[in-house]
Amino acid sequence: MSETYAPAQTADLLGHAAQAAMLAEAASGGRLHHAWLISGPEGVGKATLALRFLRWLLAGRPEGRSPLAVPETHPVFRRIAAGAHPDLRVLAPEAGEKGVKRIIRVEDARALPRFLSLTPAEGGWRGVLVDEAEAMNAEAQNALLKTLEEPPARAVLVLTSHAPDRLLPTIRSRCRRLELFPLPEAEVASLLARLLPEMPAAERARLAALADGAPGRALRLAEGEGLAAAEEVERVLAAPLSAAERHALAERLAAKRDGSAFLLFVALLRRRLARALSAAARGERAEPWLAARPLAEWAGLWDTLGRIAAETEALNLDRKQAVLTSLDLLAPGTDRP
Repeated sequence: MSETYAPAQTADLLGHAAQAAMLAEAASGGRLHHAWLISGPEGVGKATLALRFLRWLLAGRPEGRSPLAVPETHPVFRRIAAGAHPDLRVLAPEAGEKGVKRIIRVEDARALPRFLSLTPAEGGWRGVLVDEAEAMNAEAQNALLKTLEEPPARAVLVLTSHAPDRLLPTIRSRCRRLELFPLPEAEVASLLARLLPEMPAAERARLAALADGAPGRALRLAEGEGLAAAEEVERVLAAPLSAAERHALAERLAAKRDGSAFLLFVALLRRRLARALSAAARGERAEPWLAARPLAEWAGLWDTLGRIAAETEALNLDRKQAVLTSLDLLAPGTDRP
């Protein structure tokens, strides 16, 4: 790992104690599997758990009050936090050539066999984290597969993914699977209170509700324009926008070259629809705007909005037009494509 990486600097693990204990038990049993796939929602703590495990392994498996704990004062913790541990390599998505699509480079995947074939510099293990592994294209995945098929001794690879179905079946079959689940909203709120004490309590509560049990998602929303985007979503759903308002919103969402504003808005919109549909299906109080169409149509619209966003980014289409199309579909009486 040649540069600092935020999860490597995180000492605490919020939740997932059972999964951490499972990793510790597997390592202590003497027959540690060479490859793990940690899956779960975005921002739920997959990379944090993966780095916690690899750090503990490279530190010689010290005993602590909680599973996989390594003190921040430990030399291995410090070196990993600084991106300077010779026995750890992290592959994470980087911006593509046009600064739009984040990918894991095929060259980095191809370099893994040589890295893992070297004798550990500190006499223990060599570790690799492939974070957001679904960001590998087919060529990079095939390069990684060769490493998984012929794993060297004293080496552990940990993949994280919120979309494991995008990985080759042969990659998934060679990894031991570990699933992480959303955390209670109260736990997310507690973390935000500790990390963002200057933020008004009402805003922290709103972030915790928007996060859907994923603390990393809450922190990303806090860093960017998450609360403002959530308000835009509520405004769009509450009542149809005028033509001028639709175009103004589309302009704002398409303004960022990396597409982050557009993708954030669509993600929040789809999560809002999903929560409302789930509540209505359980017989809870339905949102007033749900009455504009049958629930089955709202479910189809949720799928259509996701497809529009995915195609827009994959094919580098006009984001402003994608927003206008999405807003038109939300208007009452509009049939979905």
